[in-house]
Amino acid sequence: QVQLVESGGGSVQAGGSLRLSCAASGYIPGALCFAWFRQAPGKEREGVASINTGTGITGYADSVQGRFTISQDNAGNTVFLQMNSLKPEDTAMYYCAAYFAGFNMRRCGTTISFYNYWGQGTQVTVSS
Repeated sequence: QVQLVESGGGSVQAGGSLRLSCAASGYIPGALCFAWFRQAPGKEREGVASINTGTGITGYADSVQGRFTISQDNAGNTVFLQMNSLKPEDTAMYYCAAYFAGFNMRRCGTTISFYNYWGQGTQVTVSS
């Protein structure tokens, strides 16, 4: 079982930056696919960014490409989401999620049904 704990949310004005962290604990015998999802009130949960801790390959939603960066620590058990040039439409609850990557998997993607470990979420609010 893997536990995920997020931190780093908060309130910021448009154009500002925030950095989210997601720490994984438990038995982690191999590479993990991590992703950040977000859900605004009344909207579906959407994938924002993903990373394979084994290959380091990342992916981003078009809406955040060039503004958000997903990264990992050396151990591959903590991932970060650096969010720059924040917009009011980035306001949402942000969730970290993970699943064990397959041996030959290169890119993880953000297919929500693949992710079976979830954090509790952290709120990001961007004011105009």
